[in-house]
Amino acid sequence: MKPVVAIKRLYDSASAQDGIRLLVDRLWPRGRKREDLDIDDWYQDASPSSGLRQCWHRDELTHEAFAHAYRHELASNPACLTPLLRHVRNGTLTLLTASRDPAQSHLPILRQCLLEAIAEEDRQCQSEPSSPTCYQPSSKP
Repeated sequence: MKPVVAIKRLYDSASAQDGIRLLVDRLWPRGRKREDLDIDDWYQDASPSSGLRQCWHRDELTHEAFAHAYRHELASNPACLTPLLRHVRNGTLTLLTASRDPAQSHLPILRQCLLEAIAEEDRQCQSEPSSPTCYQPSSKP
């Protein structure tokens, strides 16, 4: 099954194809109550750090510099992707942001990192025996 990681704006209507809907922003959207939003969870750990986010919003970084720094943050803490990878393995995952333009947010970078991590996991599984003890020589006399 090919992994599906979708990106949407938080305020877009939910659909049956969304699967698990996770808000992946560092800050909670202003003036919104959790019960008013159609989300399954709010996951901050995989969003850009506060300092990086602030530099990005003040236009102190180019998109390339932001993407590089954000990828570095994710690579420095690979465990932050684990819950997201579990959701992807179980079906469709929709990453949500309150940003006006999700395509220009951190979500496309996060999506790419998730797809790369899944591809790497799959490569590792194909190169290793699925049950190493089955391939060990028998100790029978």
